[in-house]
Amino acid sequence: MKREDAIYRQYLNILHEELRPAMGCTEPIALAYAGAKCRALLGALPEKVTAYISGLIIKNVKSVIVPNTDRLHGIAPAICVGIVAGDADKELQVISKVTDAQRAQLRDYLAETTVEIYPAESELPFDIDLTMTRGADTARVRITNHHTNLIYMEKNGEILLNLPAVESWEDNMTDKSCLNIEDIVAFADCVDIEDIRELISRQIKCNMALAREGIENDWGANIGSVLLNHQGDLLSKRAAAYAAAGSDARMSGCEKPAIILSGSGNQGITASVPVAIYGEALGKSEEELLRAVVLSDLVTIHQKTGIGRLSAYCGAISAGCGAGAGIAYLMGGKAHAVAHTVVNAIAILSGTICDGAKPSCAAKIAAAVDAGILGWDMYQDKQQFYSGDGIVTKGADNTVRNVGRLVREGMRDTNRTILDIMLNK
Repeated sequence: MKREDAIYRQYLNILHEELRPAMGCTEPIALAYAGAKCRALLGALPEKVTAYISGLIIKNVKSVIVPNTDRLHGIAPAICVGIVAGDADKELQVISKVTDAQRAQLRDYLAETTVEIYPAESELPFDIDLTMTRGADTARVRITNHHTNLIYMEKNGEILLNLPAVESWEDNMTDKSCLNIEDIVAFADCVDIEDIRELISRQIKCNMALAREGIENDWGANIGSVLLNHQGDLLSKRAAAYAAAGSDARMSGCEKPAIILSGSGNQGITASVPVAIYGEALGKSEEELLRAVVLSDLVTIHQKTGIGRLSAYCGAISAGCGAGAGIAYLMGGKAHAVAHTVVNAIAILSGTICDGAKPSCAAKIAAAVDAGILGWDMYQDKQQFYSGDGIVTKGADNTVRNVGRLVREGMRDTNRTILDIMLNK
């Protein structure tokens, strides 16, 4: 692969689109962004908010703490912090600059404002549709498919933006059908470091800062600290512990940003932190580490392309497979090793459900990293899962496609059941 190749530019574009800073779990932050955008359009604090929201958004907002809200959680606080204190120009860092006065204002505003919440009228997995009123003035915004993908804006009956609501998760994004394991490894081998240095260095720096915060302080279920206390002498467990700690801090309202991947901070953390821990422990150079994290990121995105950004399938599993592949590459593995690591890891934990954003995500991340590393360990010992072992089939890319089919077809009704359990305990 050469820098002048079209696929090289595509891979760079994919990385730049997917590796974005976000403060807080991205689904409540998407609600805050929509709230800030609609409030700016209205031109005043609304007296009433009507929200139509898809079930997958509800699932991921229900339990997670929204940063800069004094530990509030839920749909109404997520929307209203965007209304009261959000800066829509900051996109997924929309509530990164909330003052103490605005925090106090938020509680009063929630107490006195009507926020009506309904299921989305569309079948789109990702759909946020807000209407706000104050006196005779109204404003409406709609976001679909990914977190800042505005498709509709209206003020006092005047339509300012009206794009079709399409079913593709990749609406207005680079086509990811070009991704495959062989080309991902080739890209990691040949990419000009200056083309990725700033982007990947930022990912490692931000996500490692979250991981250290999770280790050093009391966040969530403290999965990272538990792992270090009991198994911290093992490098593989340290890698899992730091990734889990980053998630615990983030799910519990930490106000440090993550660099997200495939729309998820947890996936951005899981794809990068374990590889960074291995790189530091093994004395790898900056260049070796950057190439390995790029590979981990792209392997994760490759898996998520067939699954979708939100689903009943835990995205941390895909990122754990990516981390295992990145560690394999960091330790000298070539395309054959990366492919076998991915297949082995997929075979171990595929089917793990996503039951929303919350502290237990950290434990799932630890298990996902373990699976990724075990996949690499199996390859080193000349062990593997073969075609016909469950959903494993010949060829890593074909196995990745099987996971996408598993989610799209086999788990179609799973989200409804999960949401019903969560909302009707």
